[in-house]
Amino acid sequence: MAAQDAAEPTEFTPRIGKTARRVLALNGYTRYEQLTRVSSAELLKIHGVGPKAIRILGEELAARGLAFPAL
Repeated sequence: MAAQDAAEPTEFTPRIGKTARRVLALNGYTRYEQLTRVSSAELLKIHGVGPKAIRILGEELAARGLAFPAL
């Protein structure tokens, strides 16, 4: 059961939580650069990704000179 509890390998900050990191990885998102091609609204449709995770990811993107795409 330990293998199932391990978070998927991503570069995302642990501040967003294990569930959000895991479901983002399961949906193909493991790097910040990938998030520049998907809107925050689309990410919010993923069960397990909430407004807090989006806010934190937005901060992390900005710190890297990146951003979610403009709508």
